[in-house]
Amino acid sequence: MATILISGGTGTGKTTLLNILGQSIPDHERIVVIEDTAELHIKKPNILPVECQTDTHRKPVTFDDLLKAALRWRPDRIILGEVRGIEARTLLDSFNTGHAGSLATIHANSAAKALRRFANLVLRSHSQATFEDVEAEIGEAVDLVIHVEREPGRRVIREVLRLHGYDRSTQSFQTEYIYPAEREANGETEAGQYPLFTSARRERKGEFYVWDPSQAIE
Repeated sequence: MATILISGGTGTGKTTLLNILGQSIPDHERIVVIEDTAELHIKKPNILPVECQTDTHRKPVTFDDLLKAALRWRPDRIILGEVRGIEARTLLDSFNTGHAGSLATIHANSAAKALRRFANLVLRSHSQATFEDVEAEIGEAVDLVIHVEREPGRRVIREVLRLHGYDRSTQSFQTEYIYPAEREANGETEAGQYPLFTSARRERKGEFYVWDPSQAIE
């Protein structure tokens, strides 16, 4: 089971892609979905969706509170609407303690920058750790980073980055670009920055030209 981060800017379709990937999860698995505002519509028989409670007169219930509670609900997978604060530390711990195959979104300008941003968010609530140690944990926990972008008239998957760990000697992630999206120029389709992963199957789903998510989810 692949643990996946979906990165992109505002309005690029991270939540839409998260919904598509969520629908590919096998029916027998127990899924916990944690969101700030309910936007996902994953139709599965064993799903537990919860929302944060921060803008009411009641006691605040944060992403981190719900994520810590979710670890006691026996989930097979955790889907987090967006990683943006102190919950990043708890999420990384969950990735490394038996909850592989989870999904989350994060704001970033590329797949590589998403890994750095994830590490920075973890360090905000765990200042005793070093940046190198946190990146090494991420290298062990995250399998794929999918980066989405918005183009005129459509939204596309720009790149899919596979992680093979972390090299402490060079202080860098060991990565492989396995699926760059194709770009269109003057009405013609041209390859992206990296060689096209030809064994991947593509389908047209909504506004996305997507790589078959079942390859990562199963």
